[in-house]
Amino acid sequence: MKVLILGGTGVFGSRLARLLARDGHQLTIAARSLAAAQSLAAELKATALQIDRNGDLAGLVGHDVIIDAAGPFHTYGADPYRLAKAALLSGAHYLDLADNAAFCTGITALDGLARQADRAAISGLSSVPAISSAAVRALCGSDQPIHIDGAILPGNQSPRGLAVMASIMAQAGPPFPVYQGGSWTTAPGWSDPQDYPLPGGLSRQGWRIEVPDTRLFPAHFGARTVDFRAGLELGLMRYGLAAFAALRRRVPFPVTTPLVRAFRLAANLLAPFGTGTGGMSVAVTTATHRHTWTLLATDGDGPFVPAIAIRALLRRQILPVKAAPALEIVTLGEIEAAMSDLSIRCDRRTTPLDPIFPRVLGPAFATLPEAVRATHQTAGTTRWTGRASVTRGTAAWSRLIATLFGFPPATPDIPVDVTKTATAKGETWTRSFGRRSFRSQLRATAQGMTERFGPFTFRLGLTVRDQALHYPVVAGRLGPLPLPRWLLPVSEAREYAIDGYFHFDVRLYAPVTGALMVHYRGHLRPRQPDDPSSPP
Repeated sequence: MKVLILGGTGVFGSRLARLLARDGHQLTIAARSLAAAQSLAAELKATALQIDRNGDLAGLVGHDVIIDAAGPFHTYGADPYRLAKAALLSGAHYLDLADNAAFCTGITALDGLARQADRAAISGLSSVPAISSAAVRALCGSDQPIHIDGAILPGNQSPRGLAVMASIMAQAGPPFPVYQGGSWTTAPGWSDPQDYPLPGGLSRQGWRIEVPDTRLFPAHFGARTVDFRAGLELGLMRYGLAAFAALRRRVPFPVTTPLVRAFRLAANLLAPFGTGTGGMSVAVTTATHRHTWTLLATDGDGPFVPAIAIRALLRRQILPVKAAPALEIVTLGEIEAAMSDLSIRCDRRTTPLDPIFPRVLGPAFATLPEAVRATHQTAGTTRWTGRASVTRGTAAWSRLIATLFGFPPATPDIPVDVTKTATAKGETWTRSFGRRSFRSQLRATAQGMTERFGPFTFRLGLTVRDQALHYPVVAGRLGPLPLPRWLLPVSEAREYAIDGYFHFDVRLYAPVTGALMVHYRGHLRPRQPDDPSSPP
């Protein structure tokens, strides 16, 4: 095929050019700098062309495929699909490496033009959503995915393109929509870090970002929770970007080109550190198992990964006639075959789900009413909603402790929402009473269930009695220091069912005095899911 690559001298464009040259395509390397295009073209025995995507596009004529590998796609202005439309009108297929959620999803506006031209306009033929969606389908097959969790984790010695840095920096701080437990909510960009295991015993940390997956996967796959994170290998860079994100959350300001260049200069000073090893992870949780596909790229081959989907698609020769995001455009088998001449290793792993409450309770869990069991079989994120009444203790000591722990104020009736999220270490529960929320982390240990509130960790003597689940506090510690029994709160908490619906009744008494701190009781139902195709 006669292929023109716009941005062909960039980090990803140049690697795509090398792959397509290996496959025998007739290449034109297009860039704003003719000298740079000529240098690479001479090496690959290709043609060089000077093009500015905002200028004259007459040079597109005469090619079978036009590929936009330039970016950053979120900066393409009032007419973001100018190049795509020009490609279709010239009689060429249009493909791009966009990882911007709005740009990728918006390509469907050209569907009529693409069908009229009998050509393809496919956006997002990159690590996301092309590779990630192929991995999800291969992992879940015909099973319904409950939770999809992806991550891109490059090595520090990978090249740093301005477009990629601008994209990540623009996302750091501002909130973006995420689908969690069947509900649309928001999360700040570059927040909530999580560790991801990679092949060879390697582990990398990723932070939340918005990608096409977070917008498209809830509706496309029917998943109730979709997460995506990106990482930087060096802790100094990760936490430095986290500080930058925190600043932008408090004082919003634009990410300008001079600012991106300054950050790249600082990053380049750290280039000798870390490695050239990068990775990618896609995990899918179904009703019974967690399936994971991981990729490890060594010897500096990580930057080839975003180019692989286009290579795999062009090996087919026949492209789909439509304008659409790159959802399942190629299969995981085709992608892995297109990586076979690179230093890239892919692994798959499947493990059965092991929710923490059935693990701790053992056979007794099965004796609980179905409404109670359902709330403790968390895969991904679940959301529950209902009403509650709250009574607060009147003693000064009790009021002080209840306030420190964030317990809700007294009220005869208040809406309550509970969100439970499965994590690598257990579950995180967020209880919201009206506008007041408090969070705890639960873990299954050899000694039983523990629940942590900030620096305080309490061991719970979970028991099933009279078809109800009881939560007495039997031990506790402040950090690593054990608490004597007289410093422990007293918990009279139970979960039970009435007429097939979940109810709770929780009384907490203050340490030392034994006076009531808080008593809340009410009911919960599964929260009805939001429309997965309509993010706020």
